[in-house]
Amino acid sequence: MASNSKTLRSPLQIARGLGSAKHGTEHWWHQRVTAIALVPLTVWFVFGVIRHLGADHAAFVAWMKSPFSALMMVLTAVVTFHHAQSGLQVVIEDYVHNELAKILSILAVKFLCFALAAACVIAVLKISFGA
Repeated sequence: MASNSKTLRSPLQIARGLGSAKHGTEHWWHQRVTAIALVPLTVWFVFGVIRHLGADHAAFVAWMKSPFSALMMVLTAVVTFHHAQSGLQVVIEDYVHNELAKILSILAVKFLCFALAAACVIAVLKISFGA
């Protein structure tokens, strides 16, 4: 029966009403999808950078001005920071027990990841359009 001898409620009855268990599965799937998306993006990024080792600035800028390269770089930045934010949120939710600290930490991580992703996208667009 229940751990508390003063109640006749079973553990299942005690657990009911504590919220939906579906939230975690959605988050888990987002983590897996972004991880899978990062595999080809990371391979493309690494080979692209290796290919330009020793090249001058103009060659790298010419490569970034290609629509395909610019799109891939934007996707790499956005997916990387989304994946990082999602993973850090899980760590914070699991290991920070003070509710205020937890909420503030999650907000700070979300803001930081968004700001860094936006800076990357702006930098790629600036290079691509020659501004």
